[in-house]
Amino acid sequence: MSVTVIKPGMLSSFQDRGRDGYQHEGIPAAGAMDERAHRLANALAGNSGDPATLEMTLLGPTLRFDAPACFALTGADLGATLNGRDIPLHRPLVARAGDTLAFGARPAVGVRGYLAVHGGFALPAVMGSEATYLRSGFGGFQGRALAKGDRIALRAPLDGHGLDALQAALWDIRAYLPGTLGGQRRGAIRFLPGMHWEEFSAATRQAFTDAEFRVSPQSDRMGYRLTGPALSMSQPRQMLSEAASFGTVQVPAGGEAIILMADRQTTGGYPKIAQIATVDLPALAQSAPGQALRFQLISLDDAQRLDAGREHAFMQLQEALAPLRALLAPATRKPQ
Repeated sequence: MSVTVIKPGMLSSFQDRGRDGYQHEGIPAAGAMDERAHRLANALAGNSGDPATLEMTLLGPTLRFDAPACFALTGADLGATLNGRDIPLHRPLVARAGDTLAFGARPAVGVRGYLAVHGGFALPAVMGSEATYLRSGFGGFQGRALAKGDRIALRAPLDGHGLDALQAALWDIRAYLPGTLGGQRRGAIRFLPGMHWEEFSAATRQAFTDAEFRVSPQSDRMGYRLTGPALSMSQPRQMLSEAASFGTVQVPAGGEAIILMADRQTTGGYPKIAQIATVDLPALAQSAPGQALRFQLISLDDAQRLDAGREHAFMQLQEALAPLRALLAPATRKPQ
């Protein structure tokens, strides 16, 4: 009752919404880079709560289902196939024992895809979370990315009877996917002024809102380095380290901005020019090295309104997917 890794892909790790409550002890939160896609995958697989999904980067893995399961794919389109046949994103799907899920049938659109299975993967919680923190090697599956030959147990495989009828019933379920959950590309990433915004020169503040930046190849789950106009403070000064947040834009002395991402450190001592709006962090997470970025200033009220709108959309989607969960409940194999 597991999934076997035939090929691991470029970087595949289990992530949930992050490890809360431990940053004061120096433990990073980690978690999904594209939280929107992670949550959407779980909803479409009939999950409540926050079981880990498999975050896959650019070149996805090849996996064999050793037991029947309901699964869903969201985020980047990594060219998914099941037994060689194209399969869609944003749908609950059924895999039978022996089925092979693979990626790469067409060029990737986006960077990170997410795989959820109904009931979740059987992973131990570490400090209340199933998220993998790769740099320190804990959480997820043995604290690391997937490797060939790994076998990950499923918490709730299907019982194997009536799978054709179940797949047909799942396919007939219709749920409206609000635009705020769809992951459209944005012309500009919205941000709020950072703690030290006013201490940057007028020319720098203007450049940050008007100029084009690019995601540097020296970017990863910890942070995105940006290439573009050099950014500088009106009067450079030393400052104490402060708590770091997902989406904080720091500017080291060299003037090249760094956006802190999911695996960010717990504190940082560089001046903060901006804070990316939470609602646009998923678009940022799907930006590939070399991709051009522009930034748009918004107010705190607007950022909070957008975030509240997204949460409301998730609540409505979960309500609309109640028939999906009702279908899966009797089809799930009962624990022995």
